[in-house]
Amino acid sequence: MLSPCNCVLRSIFRICHDRFVKCVSQERHQSRISLEPQVGRNRPNTWGRKDEEFIADFCLVSRRNLTEEEHKLFRYHFLLGADWKLCTRKLGIDRGNFFHAVYRIEQKLGRLFRELTPYPLFPLDDYFHGPSRQPPASATVLPREGDATARPLLPPIGKTA
Repeated sequence: MLSPCNCVLRSIFRICHDRFVKCVSQERHQSRISLEPQVGRNRPNTWGRKDEEFIADFCLVSRRNLTEEEHKLFRYHFLLGADWKLCTRKLGIDRGNFFHAVYRIEQKLGRLFRELTPYPLFPLDDYFHGPSRQPPASATVLPREGDATARPLLPPIGKTA
């Protein structure tokens, strides 16, 4: 199985983090309630608040999978929005080690957000709207010219007044 490169994993994390920031910074009255269908005959649909669920999943998955030191840096930089100068002062590390640690955290969480089972955080469309239930579109074969079954394509004719 092919594995994505580290820049792709960091990009996945940044996409998820941008959505996290959007969910956290929106007004509370703008939160949406969505009806989520459940698989199975005897299972009723459930209601959910996807923005709040995403915020909680983002924070809990990160806390459970980062070390204590990584989570401190994650909390200061990504959750509280501290810049690198404040983080290096607070954590007692230099600038180079700070950015290397940030890249490692982004890679680690990017992979995790993509491979989390049974409900990954990425892709965001699947998380917020459910997996696409439509099968991939099959290629349509157009009849060849001179084919006995070929008919000219006619525009639809509407009723005239």
